[in-house]
Parts: sequence; C-alpha cells; structure tokens
Amino acid sequence: MIKQATVTIDGRDVPIEGERNLLELVRKAHIELPTFCYHSELSIYGACRLCLVQVEGRGIMGACSTPPEPGMQIRTSTLEIREIRRITLELLLANHEGSCPTCTKSADCKLQALARRLGVEKVRFKALHQPAPVDDSSPSIIRDPNKCVLCGDCVRVCNEIQGIGAIDFAYRGSQAAVLPAFGKNLGDVECVNCGQCAAFCPTGALTPKPEIEGVWKALNDPKKKVVAQIAPAVRVALSECFGATPGEDTTGRMVAAIKALGFAAVYDTSFTADLTVIEEATEFLQRKTKGERLPQFTSCCPAWVKYAEQYYPELLPNLSSCKSPQQMFGSLAKDILPKQMGVMRQDLVVVSIMPCTAKKFEARRPEFAPDGERDVDFVLTTQELGRMIQEAGLDFRAMEPESLDMPLGFHTGAGVIFGNSGGVSEAVLRYAVEKVLGKPLDKVDFPQVRGEGGLREAAFTLNGTTVKIAIVHGLANAKIVADKVKAGVSDYDLIEVMTCPGGCIGGAGQPVPKNGQSRRARTRSLYENDKNLPLHKSQDNPFITQCYERHIGEVGGEKAHHLLHTHYQNRRRLSGPEIPLGEGPASAARVQVKVCAGTACFVRGSQKLLHALTAYVEERSLQNAVDVRANFCSEQCGNGPTVIIGEDVLQHCTFEIAREALDQALAVQK
Repeated sequence: MIKQATVTIDGRDVPIEGERNLLELVRKAHIELPTFCYHSELSIYGACRLCLVQVEGRGIMGACSTPPEPGMQIRTSTLEIREIRRITLELLLANHEGSCPTCTKSADCKLQALARRLGVEKVRFKALHQPAPVDDSSPSIIRDPNKCVLCGDCVRVCNEIQGIGAIDFAYRGSQAAVLPAFGKNLGDVECVNCGQCAAFCPTGALTPKPEIEGVWKALNDPKKKVVAQIAPAVRVALSECFGATPGEDTTGRMVAAIKALGFAAVYDTSFTADLTVIEEATEFLQRKTKGERLPQFTSCCPAWVKYAEQYYPELLPNLSSCKSPQQMFGSLAKDILPKQMGVMRQDLVVVSIMPCTAKKFEARRPEFAPDGERDVDFVLTTQELGRMIQEAGLDFRAMEPESLDMPLGFHTGAGVIFGNSGGVSEAVLRYAVEKVLGKPLDKVDFPQVRGEGGLREAAFTLNGTTVKIAIVHGLANAKIVADKVKAGVSDYDLIEVMTCPGGCIGGAGQPVPKNGQSRRARTRSLYENDKNLPLHKSQDNPFITQCYERHIGEVGGEKAHHLLHTHYQNRRRLSGPEIPLGEGPASAARVQVKVCAGTACFVRGSQKLLHALTAYVEERSLQNAVDVRANFCSEQCGNGPTVIIGEDVLQHCTFEIAREALDQALAVQK
C-alpha cells in the first residue's frame, strides 16, 4: 500500500490532495491564515504578505505562493510571524483613512477584522499619505483611494474575470496607486458597472453607490406612492445581512419588512421575467425560422449590454431587443399603476431591489426615461435594503411573512430561476420547446444548461432542427464566444450572457460571500423555489395572459415593442477630452500629435506607438515644439492605429510612418 503524501502543519499531518499551495492545505487543517489578496477564483498574487508560514529549513514563506511538497514541516503562528503580521497591518493602518465607524464596509472590512484578530491596538508609524479626492463619478460604484490597501484584488477581477482592465496599478514605490485608465474618473472609462471590484475589495476603497437617502425622502413625501420590485436573487441572499445561513428564502419576511418601511406595494421582478421569456423566446423563434440575426444574445444583464456596446458594436443587432426584467417592470408599472393607485405618473416612484450594481446604471439610461422621466426611479442593492431595515430598527428575523401584491407579484418558477447562470436559457426553453412541439412538456427541467462552468454548451433537437445554446458568465468568457461569432465560426443559436460569477446570485450588490459555498447555496435555493411553486412555465402565468389581454395586446406587437423592447448604442469611444502626455497646456505653436487610444486602435498597437513617439520627442528634446496627446476615437476603427499629425490623418500607422510625418511637419514649421 502506497503511503499518502503529507505535510505536517503545527504538529498535525495533513494529506496533500491536489491543493495548489500551502494556504489551501492550512485551511484544510481548519486554520484560517489571514490574507487580503488571495481568492481561489483569481490568480495567485502574493502581495499582502499576511499568510506567512515558517517552513523548516527554508524560513518564512508566503503560503499562497508556495506549492506543497511531501514532508514539509510548517508552523503557522510563531512569535516572529505574528510580529511581522502586526507590523504589516500597522503600516497599512498608518496610511488608511480613519473614518471606520461611518464606512459602508465597516461590518465586512477585512482590515478591521484582522486588526482585531491580531491584537493591533495602536499604530506606531507616522502617516505619510496625502488625502486624495473620492471618485463618485460612476452611477454604480464609489472609489475612495484613501482606503485602498493595494492588494490588487480589484485589478485582477476586472482583468481576469471580466477581461476589461478598467482599473490598474499606476506609479511606483510610495506613490503606487490603483487608478482607472489615464488617471480619469471611473465614470469616464470603459467600466461596465458590474461592481465585482467592490465585491472583491477587502476594505471600503470600492463600494456600491448608495441611493438610500433618495428612497427615504420619497417614502416620506405624502404626494408619492412608492412601490418596490424584488429581483429573484435577492430573496435567497438578504438573510445573510442578518447572520442567517446563505440561501435561505426570505420572500415573506422581506415583503413584510419592505411594507413596514412605508412602501405602498411590493411586487416581484419575476413577473416581468416571465414576460421577458415570452417576448424573448418569440423573438428567438422568429429569428430561427427566418435564419437571420443569429445567434441571439440575451439582453437581461446591463453590464453585458454595455460591454457589447463598447467592444462589439457590430454584434448589437444580435442582442435581443427585449428590455431587462427590471426595465420591463418599470415601463409596465408606470403605464398601468398610476390609474390603479389614483396618482399621476410623476408621483409613482418605482424602487428596484437588485443584486446588481449595473442596474443603477441601466435605470439611468436615456432610453428608459421617456420625456426625461425615468421608468425606474431608484435602485437599491440587497445590501442597501438590509441597511434600511436595520436603520428602521426592524427585527427582520422576527417579521411575520406577508404576501406579494397582485397581479405584478405573481410569478412562475421560470421567472425565479432567472437569477442563476443558465436560468434564462432554461426558462426560454420551457416556452420555446413547448411552442415548437405543440404540446405540454412532460418535464420542465433542462439540466443540460445548469452548472458552474464559465462557458457551457447544450444542444437540443426539436422536430428535426438542432438548436445549440451557449451559457456564459464572466465577460472574459463572453469575449471568447463573441470573438467566434464575429469571426463567423460560431454555430450557436442562442447565447446567454451574465457578467457576475454564477449569475445574478453572485452580483456585487449581494452580501459579500465568505466562500464559493454561499453562491452555491443561493443557486440551489432558487431551483428549490422553482420546485415549490405551482407553476413552472412563463406561459402558464394567468396574470401574464391577463396583462397581454388588458394592457399590452399581441405578443411582439406594437405596444409590446413600445413598452418592453429597446435599442442599443455604439459606445466604442471613451468620453472626455484628449489627454496630454507632456507638461503644460497645448500650444498652437507646437506640432499637434494625436494618437487614438480607442479600443480598436489600442488592440492594433496604438499604446506602443504612443510610447515610441513620446520617447522620440524626449530623445530629441522636442517638448517645446511637439505636443503629443492621446485622443479617444478618430472614427477610423477599421483602419487603426490612427495618428493625426497637424492636419494629416495617418491610418495603419507605424512608428516609422509617424516619425517621417512628424519630421516633415517640424521642417515646415521652421
């Protein structure tokens, strides 16, 4: 019998069973090493130097970056290690903005938790950090650089999971900082507002942007009728704000708490998820029958929609024209509720309670504000609702459950599973398969589209026609699929895209999960919720049928398109002015050199070209004669990289071409 390889940790033998590093082995031994920068879903970074261990014969090493080897003798809490950890925390605290009691992240801040755990009672070091302005330019996220500990978690999740890189490290040494591109504000760069940077941030440096005060003000305005819609994923996560087990379904208590806050009615976004299924599935069947604009991408996730607008505008015709369930609800509510409630449209306030920070951005899109009046007035995250309940002094765990209001509170299981990756596809299949076969489904479950993989595939044959589906979460995975579609090598018919890990259950507005098990529990609970409901197919929702008959008319008809469908826009360019790379303001006396830094030119090498031209100007001491700037989008996306020197536009430009044109411009100027 072969003896199993082991590592000795604090005197106990721990078997090696495929763990990537010592940190995973130590945690398997039920020892929680402190760490800021380690996440199992991200690359190993080793920046915080808190997960140190003593390896016999090798000294002190970072547990996260050290692979296990049989026979290792490890100690996790020597006096030397404890002192190093304390010093590290003191150094972080010395340069950390000290408004901890009022920080949004206070209850979940790792820095506070580790300081308490490791016994840091005073900071012996002098602060050298100069306060930096807080960036609240984004509609979804607040960035406070004064609370950043440079762990890099936000940088890696934006780059590795979302494939965007809207923020990154800048400068060096004591000046090191995490910033959006070119030092611009977060609201001015290619951020898609998904908020995963905030979900992974261990401190209050990145947090969802709150709208609580606006909701309180509306609730206390006697002229207003304030109603709420609750997204599917919220019901299986809110209880975590009050210390309960992840995945607990709290729909009834949540409705009771929201009404106790002063809301006139509480509805369910799952109702308009059912509506989305019917409109989107009908759209898909029409496209499939005609063989046009395939594959069809789902359009429920606003972060994915913005990503497509920025990076794949040529694929926008492939997106479903359906609004998201949130915006369908807002449009429908503003159309039918004012009359029912006896108020003017402008006095009906629709508050969405969402697991998602990108929904805050979506609600502000001009397409969803007819005549300047928004369909959804406020978007609260799950975390924000939890804070409002606590602020009101309500004992959430003791609330007696109440029912959702009808008819917009009635929903089927298909609407509920929208909160999981694969849920939209399964809900659409429950409608489309029955429609194609012309008979009720024997089984409503489609386990082929379920799972945790970031890119999954499934195929179904219906009446001799094969339908191939891709299910994606994480925009880095969406890029893989979109590139195939763009290149014409995709054979998918329907592609579901969700930005957050696991779908909406992993949204950045949810309580921060302690581990991957939290998301799994939420996912499992939504599928159980589906099973516990009497109806599982959107087309069986009697109030959806009634809504079409009384308010909307024909599925996919004129009023349906007015209320429930939308259009998209090309966002390939970044907003804002040109960015000077030299000192001083632009001067008409200088030769103006503009290098396009838009996405299409960037991927064709404009950044290297920009660096080369800047270096050339500096080497020849031409700073007083040449003004080099990065500009955004020269509207020559297919011919990049594009450089403008004076009045000359150079396409497919190389350094040699630009240098020659610059030398000629300088000669003319002399």
